[in-house]
Amino acid sequence: MSFKIGMWILSGVKSWRKSTKSRDMDEERAEWSDLPKELLPTIGKSLDTRIDIVRFRSVCNSWRSSIDPSNNSPRFPLKFPNPHSSTSATQAQAPAYLCESTIYRLQRLNPSSTSSSNKAWLVKVEQDSNSGGKLRFFDPISNRRTRYPNKTLNLLDFRVIELTKAYTLRYKVRAGFTTSTNEIEQVLSVRDSSIPCVTKVVVFPNSPWTNVNDSAVFVIFGVGTLGFAKSGAESLTVVDDNGFEYDDIIVYKGQFYVIDTLGNVLWIDNSSLKLVPFLPPLCGLGSQKHLVESCGALYVVDRYFKKKRRRRRRVEHNNWYVRDSEGPKVVDFKVYKLDEEWGRWELEKSLGDRAFVLGKDCCLSISAEEFTGYKKNCIYFNDQNGTHVFNLEDGSFGDLQDIYPSWLLSNLL
Repeated sequence: MSFKIGMWILSGVKSWRKSTKSRDMDEERAEWSDLPKELLPTIGKSLDTRIDIVRFRSVCNSWRSSIDPSNNSPRFPLKFPNPHSSTSATQAQAPAYLCESTIYRLQRLNPSSTSSSNKAWLVKVEQDSNSGGKLRFFDPISNRRTRYPNKTLNLLDFRVIELTKAYTLRYKVRAGFTTSTNEIEQVLSVRDSSIPCVTKVVVFPNSPWTNVNDSAVFVIFGVGTLGFAKSGAESLTVVDDNGFEYDDIIVYKGQFYVIDTLGNVLWIDNSSLKLVPFLPPLCGLGSQKHLVESCGALYVVDRYFKKKRRRRRRVEHNNWYVRDSEGPKVVDFKVYKLDEEWGRWELEKSLGDRAFVLGKDCCLSISAEEFTGYKKNCIYFNDQNGTHVFNLEDGSFGDLQDIYPSWLLSNLL
């Protein structure tokens, strides 16, 4: 049973005890499976990750029957309006699909005696719609796909904790021509390809109890255009058509926030789609900015390049301007933390025991002490030359090593 489920259970038990007459201590004690049935739906509906819901329903028959998996929650991939539908490119004419992946903390329950530590791994998992829902593994920083070498990953051997969700837009293309009428061979001839120049996709709410019709999606694409769509929309709505270039978007405390290349942070009114200035502009002179939530606080990571990122017109798309997705060589980072009390951004010299992971489609903060290969006070990122680490304390750069076990690292695609 996960720690989160246990906490909800204890909370529910306390509420139940307050509403009942006092009993002897012996009478109040109960096994998990003997909890009052009226508490179970309340506890189950309080869980916000699918893996915790599965764990909850696996306790016993009464727990399983107390809640049903939501049949109206989004089932990925979802058909989605293509951001580049106004262009003449082949991929722009193909239907787009919104795909969801999950970043987990994966730790062996019984490590082997040869293991140097029992630290966890950071893994990114997605269900492959082309292969009957099989799981695909990705590196959360570079987004490169990984594969396990002819073995079954038994989740009973691991402690699995969901950390966050990540979203991307893809379209389906044929990997090769086939004349076969065999349905399996036809499916295998199709592969997913990411839609180019989509910088960030965020979905809210993303709870398993959310009705698919209530989900809102924001997309940053092209040269930094901000788009919006609700489930079932035929086209993408451009939120701001004033020429501002946006770098990142995040859901923080249930609200959408977006940052542009100049350091302006704005929150988005979901009903009117108006952008409202959140704070005075961040005085960051870097060329690419990332929004990260860490321990309940909001941070901006400002990435500095050796030279300015290019803004160019793609030859194959006559009216499509884009920026370098990863930019030239990175030479520095600066980190700013939101001081909510004083309403200002404070330059941070240390992340404490935290590490920031700047993935291609998701940024997150982790406790470096818990994960193999990660060091505190460091920023992990990917650029056109590979995956690297930046030490915020001394400003040094390094390449990534020892984040994954050798049998997994050797199978990176």
